[in-house]
Amino acid sequence: MYRCIIIDDEPIAIRVIRKHLSVFTDFEVIAECSNALEAMPVLQKENIDLLFCDIQMPQITGVDFIRSLSYPPKVIFTTAYRDYAIDAFEMNVVDYLLKPISFERFTKAINHFLELQTTPTNPTDWDEKNSSTRDFIFLKADKKHYKINLAEILYFESLGDYVIALTNNQKIVTKERISHLTNLLPSKKFIQIHRGYIVSIDKIESIGAGFVEIDGKKLPVGRNYKPDLQKLLSGH
Repeated sequence: MYRCIIIDDEPIAIRVIRKHLSVFTDFEVIAECSNALEAMPVLQKENIDLLFCDIQMPQITGVDFIRSLSYPPKVIFTTAYRDYAIDAFEMNVVDYLLKPISFERFTKAINHFLELQTTPTNPTDWDEKNSSTRDFIFLKADKKHYKINLAEILYFESLGDYVIALTNNQKIVTKERISHLTNLLPSKKFIQIHRGYIVSIDKIESIGAGFVEIDGKKLPVGRNYKPDLQKLLSGH
């Protein structure tokens, strides 16, 4: 499930985007904001995968707002002005949609976003995701890259823009999004049970009603992730 925020000072524009997006079952709108400043606390608290952002807004433009973010999510600009297109694409945004936004054009933007989720952005990502012999990952913390053996990992816990990696003998806090780790980790060894948790399948001690127990700690299971857990229980 991809988590989205819509930022626009025009309520009609928000309704159009939400209506278009409702056709795609893998997307969830977490918040609707009338300006960029309203979106700041949401981005700090939630893991957001995609941002629909107007450009001409009160207080700060969408372009300046995205530039102010250290680790912005993927962005689709939605605007009535062509003037900012060059600036936008220099920022490596997913797409630049001109209002009024047709459903056909909106669909192309969504398909582009989905393609980016399955296409490696650099050789390191490709090697980590596809090498069947790779039994470790590197996590950056304290200005170093820590080599973590997959067999030692208990679970990952998301804290806003950070992720805590719990292993048998250490805790590492890294500036990372849990959505990136989902694509990075081998699906045969790890399973996402909640928007804030990825767990090692081998380290699961028990599964209860709405929780998974690892190392004596009960971790919540999100409603959207229960089907994957049921497949695990049934052996499929």
